[in-house]
This record gives sequence, C-alpha cells and structure tokens, in this order.
Amino acid sequence: MMKKKVKIFDIVLIVIFTVFSLVMIIPVYKVLVDSFDLKTAYGMKLFPEQFGFAGYKSIFTNPTMLRPFLISCYTTVMGTIMGLLISVLGAYVLIQWKMPGRAFIANVLLFTMIFNGGMIPTYLVMKDFHLTNNLWGVILLPAINVYNLVLMKNFFEGIPVSLMESAEIDGCSHFRILYKIVLPLSKAALASIGLMYAVGYWNDYTNYKLYITNSNLYNFQMKLRNMVMDNDIPDEGGIDPNTIANAAVIVAILPFAIIYPFCQKYFVQGVNVGAVKE
Repeated sequence: MMKKKVKIFDIVLIVIFTVFSLVMIIPVYKVLVDSFDLKTAYGMKLFPEQFGFAGYKSIFTNPTMLRPFLISCYTTVMGTIMGLLISVLGAYVLIQWKMPGRAFIANVLLFTMIFNGGMIPTYLVMKDFHLTNNLWGVILLPAINVYNLVLMKNFFEGIPVSLMESAEIDGCSHFRILYKIVLPLSKAALASIGLMYAVGYWNDYTNYKLYITNSNLYNFQMKLRNMVMDNDIPDEGGIDPNTIANAAVIVAILPFAIIYPFCQKYFVQGVNVGAVKE
C-alpha cells in the first residue's frame, strides 16, 4: 500500500492557515477570558484571576445595557421576517413568465443594484415617511434587498415548473402553490438568505447612525460603540468597567457564532444553488 507523499505546498498551506487561525482566535480568547475576570483585565491571561459572571449579569440587568440588547433582538427577528417575506413574494412574482410587465419589473429591480439615489435623497425620503427616529425605519430599509431577492428568484427557477402547473390545474391558487410547493422545497434558500438578513440586522450600525438620533432607540452595536469609543460604561460599583465591555463584545458575537455551525450546510447549499445555474 503506497503512502501519500506530503508536498511542500501542503505544509505551507497548513502553516499559513494555522497562523491565520491563531491571529483570529487569540484576540477572541483574550476578550473571553477578560469578560469573566472580575479584577483589572489588562494584559494577556490564559485564565481569569478572579472568575465571575458579574459582567454578563450587568448586561442583562442594567437597563442601559438590556434595552439596546432587546432592541437588537427585536429588529433582528422582525427584520429577518420582513426581508424574507419581501424576497419570497418578489421572487415568486418574477418567475411568473406569462405575467405582463415581468421583464420591465425585473429590469427596474436590477437597475437599483447598480444605481441608487444616494445618502441624502434616501434620508429625505425616510424623513418624509416619518421613518427617522423610528425602529420601523431601520427594519424596512434593509429588508428591501434586491440581491437577496435575485438569489431567491434563481432558486425558485430550479423548482420544476411541472409541479406548479399540475397544482394550478388542480385548482390551487398562487398563494397555495407558494405555501404548499415552493416554500417546502426552498428550505436551503430560506435558511441561507434568512441568515444573511439576520446577521445584517444584528450587526447594523450605519442605519442607526444615519436615521436614529434618540439614544433610547439605539441597538446593541451602537451601545457597544459608545462603550468602546466614548467610555460609556455603566458604573456597577466594584466591577471593572473593562470586564463589562469585554462581556458586551462576547454577547455581540456569541449568538451567530453558535448559529452558524448548525446552519452552515443550508447556507452553502442555498447560496450555491441560488447563484449558479446550469
């Protein structure tokens, strides 16, 4: 039995990926250790000197921390639902080849991927619709994503037309066809596009900076930025502010660090099938 010869190129790749992995993992590990360290958390430590959950407790009990966290949860859930709803309905309309004006609508949507009105006109439109200083503004604006709509449309086009035609002959309405046939066959696309929406909403900072001036409506990312840049860390009496700041960073990255491994299969499958056509 012949042994596989190890190539120098393979060794170089292993070394490079190991170095890059350490570069990414070590800072995260330091933040994780410091988030549990109740003493002054400066310098690199392998383990906390004084272990405790006070930093995390502060986030979920202090109103100035809890409110932005709940706002992030709310906008992420509502935005993902709205984004998927718009993408699914829009994509289903665009695969109706017999619909009058379908090509014109598709071209208008594709045009918006290349050109847009710009930051100031968009802000004026948002202001006229009373969507500034309003959570619905930061929910609805990112939900209208033509790129995700096109991905969903390409995935729908891979579903056999004969299935939808058979259902239509049997008397099914378009909404019933969408609900009973198209959506059950599109779980991979829904998971991948939903994940992209969720990550975008959870990490959203720009829209809050542009359209939200009321600090009571800031999300967790805005609060985290103020903590890091402006040292706006709540005084918990005896708890090192750096511990609270590090705990906030872990809370910001942890949800999707947990979700991604479970959704990776659907994410890769959905993007590949939706973006590549034979």
